[in-house]
Parts: sequence; C-alpha cells; structure tokens
Amino acid sequence: MIVGTYDSPKSEGVYVYKFNSEDGSTKEISHIKTPNPSFVAVSPNEKFVYAVHEAAPQDGKGGEIVAFSFSKQTGQLTLINKQPSGGDHPCHVEVDRTGKWVFASNYSSGSISVLPINADGGLGTATTIQHTGSGKDPNRQQGPHAHGAIISPDNKWLFVTDLGIDKVMIYSFNAATGKLTPAKPPYFQTVAGSGPRIFTFHPGNKFAYVIDELSGTVDAFRYKKGKLKSTQRISTMPAGDTSFAGSGFIQVSPDGNFLYASNRANANSIAIYGINKNQGTINLIGHQSALIKTPRNFSIDPSGKFLLCENQGSDEIVIFNRNITTGLLSDSGRRIVVGKPVCIKWVSLD
Repeated sequence: MIVGTYDSPKSEGVYVYKFNSEDGSTKEISHIKTPNPSFVAVSPNEKFVYAVHEAAPQDGKGGEIVAFSFSKQTGQLTLINKQPSGGDHPCHVEVDRTGKWVFASNYSSGSISVLPINADGGLGTATTIQHTGSGKDPNRQQGPHAHGAIISPDNKWLFVTDLGIDKVMIYSFNAATGKLTPAKPPYFQTVAGSGPRIFTFHPGNKFAYVIDELSGTVDAFRYKKGKLKSTQRISTMPAGDTSFAGSGFIQVSPDGNFLYASNRANANSIAIYGINKNQGTINLIGHQSALIKTPRNFSIDPSGKFLLCENQGSDEIVIFNRNITTGLLSDSGRRIVVGKPVCIKWVSLD
C-alpha cells in the first residue's frame, strides 16, 4: 500500500507498507522524502506512482506533479522527474486507463491539467483548462476549486468535481491525443452551496456518487455514456443533526453493496449506506466513529475485509474490520503511526 501525507514533524513524504489481507497487519517497507504528497495514484501496470506536491517548495504557490518508478521486488520508490501542475495547490491526481496520461486537479486556481506520461514513466508538460465562476458560500466559493478528476471505466469521460462552483464538470477524453473537450452537457449543476468534492463510480458502471463537503451530503446518479441523471440526495449525518459535516471522501465496496463517506469537523465519523443495486439509491445504515481526528480519506483494501481510515489530525491510520455481509465496521485494534496521512493506494504483490 502506498500512503500519501502532508508535511509534518512525523512525516517525510510517500510511504510504502506491506499489508496482510488475512489479519490486517502491516509493515513499513520504505519511504521517500517529497514535499506535501497529499494525493497519490498508481499506473495501471503498477510500475509507476504519481504524487502531487500541493505547493511548490520554493515559494508556497503553484504546485507540481512528481513521477516515481516503483519496484515490487524491493518496495522502493525512485524519483523520475517532476513537472508544474499547471495551477495552484494540486490536491488530486489520476492516471488514465492506458497509463499514458495524468490528470491533475488544481484546487486554489480551479483548473484541470493533463500531463503526458513518457516511455520511462516520467511526465511531460501540462495542458490546462481553467474553470470559471463562483458559488453561494462567500468564504469557500469565491472562485473555482477543482478537487478531483475521475476517469470513466471506458476511459472516454472525465468527471471533475469543482467545490467552488457547485459543478461536476464533464469532459470527453481522447486517449490518443490527451485532449479534453467539454461534453454535452458540459457539467452537472449540484445544489447551491453543496461544494462537490470527490466523484466515484459504482462497480457495475451504471451508477455514480458525489460527496459534498460543504453541505454534508451524498448525491446519487444514474450514469450512461458521459451523462448523469440525479436520483437522490442524502445527508451524511445522523437524522436531525444539522452541524457542519466537513465531508471528506467516498468509496463503494468492491462488491457494490455498500457505500462509505467520511465526515471531518466535529463528527469525525464514517457514514455507512446500503446500495440498491437495481436503482443505485442508498439508505443510511449507521455511523462508525473514526476514533481519532479528521478522517480526510479512507480506503477499503482489495479483499474488502478491511477499511483503513487516514486520520490526518491525529497522525495515524485506523484499521477497521469490515463485515462484508452487513457493511458495518469494527475496530481491529491495529494502527499505523504516520504523520498526517491523507491518501492510500494499493499495489498487488504478484
């Protein structure tokens, strides 16, 4: 497992752990120093890892995407090169399904960039599309804030959640040239002030979901050929609780039966939903305390037996057992101590 972090006295960059999917135990294999790698992505062939540098080290502005080669034999990451991300404070990185292109979401400047991947896994120069507009919240939505870019399963459509303008921007993607073209329609407009943060597909590829940071809600959609049809909007908080959720991340279980969403703010919880696999709608089953502070991100391991919750505010990853029948979580008692963990990606051992 590859773990991205924020800089802190307890963190130095990107970490590599070996994870035992039988009992949830872990062992650190290596780490590599690199500034603020708050989100990472793995190439389809699992030979390369890409990370954001959320702020360029020389001046605190701008941002970079950095490319590493990865050895499964040794668990070591080796720097290849880095390139400007085409905007300020990139907070998300994604690799297309051909392994030839990287998408970078620049939060502060509200732009999306495409970077070509060279034969050696290194990166070329970014091509950038600038978003425009503003949202309802004068403090958080004074301008566009691209927060994540997710490529469709068929590699033809890119969905970019922009927290600042309450839109899921939709682009047609040409994998031969790397060109992004606004789709028809070019976006889905979410509820004003919702602040869409991260988009995800259901494994069956007929449904999709968005977590809204500012409103603490999940939007459910029917999906077909680059188009979204809204079917539901549901809170991530317990009934009657209108406090600020600060929702962080969303993921569907590998079997497609459950959806999980994290709340930061004071809740520090993970909302658990059952999924109607015929309609794609969700029903709240319950909440699990994240046990510590600021569950910015989490990840279900490939076996589906464990959910690893990165508690950015308490410098550790909590490992939960996941009941594959009920979807409920329970504390395994296992922890990974690492400074400000904020992203986990998986690499197979074969």
